[in-house]
Amino acid sequence: MCVNHLKCLSPVILIFITFFVFSATSYTAVEFPGRQRYPAVPFITMTDLYKSFNNVVIVDVRSKYEFDTLRIKGAINIPLSSKDFVEKIRELRATQNKKIVLYCNGKTCMKSYKATQKCRVNKIKNVIAYDQGVLDWAKRYPAKSILLGKTPINPKHIISKKEFKTHLIKPEVFEVKINSKVAIVLDVRDPFQREALGLFIGIEKRANLDDYTDLDLYISKAKRSKLPIYIYDETGKQVRWLMYYLQQKKVNEYYFMEGGARAFFDGLRKKYVR
Repeated sequence: MCVNHLKCLSPVILIFITFFVFSATSYTAVEFPGRQRYPAVPFITMTDLYKSFNNVVIVDVRSKYEFDTLRIKGAINIPLSSKDFVEKIRELRATQNKKIVLYCNGKTCMKSYKATQKCRVNKIKNVIAYDQGVLDWAKRYPAKSILLGKTPINPKHIISKKEFKTHLIKPEVFEVKINSKVAIVLDVRDPFQREALGLFIGIEKRANLDDYTDLDLYISKAKRSKLPIYIYDETGKQVRWLMYYLQQKKVNEYYFMEGGARAFFDGLRKKYVR
């Protein structure tokens, strides 16, 4: 009779088990890079969040603009970027005994980890991250999601990476295009990101994504005059959410600067700085 079960296993089986465990761990690290980067941050899986949906408080730590576009049903919005983030979470904790779950866009978005870590540093207890994000959630649980104010959503209306990429153009191409044809050019960066510096002075207009008033005016002008719209943000990520609004408004021709203003300036540095 074999007392030590591991010694009874053949070397081939042991190698297989070791390979399987290593592969599973490596896959998780690749799929959820934040778990490796923030090992002390507790997280909840999508399935477990759904099971405990009515027993937790769900907080969206993205911008109001992203929250208003697509969110988990019942979630409240406390942006990580807001100055009073910790204060707001602390106030929420004081009125709730339930576990607080923080989420952002998806598996490669670090905001849910950063927000949870910030809460831990500030001694706010029972706060965890849902790190698979709102995009995967909306595809699996459309009845528990809100898209542009409507629920349940149609998962087919979730914009894929492939579809998004069809509207991206390189910074150098973007610059050539806006200088060679009549078009509407919009800078949709946050005010603090602009630092009073526009990329295309005299050509571009500014629009605030947290207030669609100006944006609607430019959209109306573009549709009325049949002009294309060229849009850039800071990093090329915010515009993906803007695409939902443009589709809702039935805008036909629009393009985004791939990588945003940051990629534009990186290109200039590579070109002129030796």
